[in-house]
Amino acid sequence: MEQALEKARRAAARGEVPVGCVIVRDGAVVATAGNRTLADKDPTAHAEMIAIRQACEALRTERLTDCDLYVTLEPCAMCAAAISFARIRRLYYGAPDPKGGAVDNGVGFFRSPTCHHKPEVYGAINEKDSAVLLRDFFNARR
Repeated sequence: MEQALEKARRAAARGEVPVGCVIVRDGAVVATAGNRTLADKDPTAHAEMIAIRQACEALRTERLTDCDLYVTLEPCAMCAAAISFARIRRLYYGAPDPKGGAVDNGVGFFRSPTCHHKPEVYGAINEKDSAVLLRDFFNARR
């Protein structure tokens, strides 16, 4: 999660919402990313989406069944769907997102009967550090 937080800090330095993501397989990092929606002018350029694409390319597969994803903020519905479709084994996230989250908040994507794959989910990992980073970023913008 420390590497994800560093990616989030770098995203904030670029003016992006500070979310960072790391994908790990067998203890080795296979992909890292921070949000790039502004830089790429792409609303799908969330840290999770970018990291999933990188991991699939690096591992030459569309299924990440033996991979774990660490992200600093509870994933939105789009990212939760991508996590499911990629068959990520475990999801670890930092801060909950009562407004936009779709794992433990909002639509509860993985609880839906139409969800094809449900990863193991562990929330509140480095929650305080993740939340402070987000809070400071948005306070500076107001």
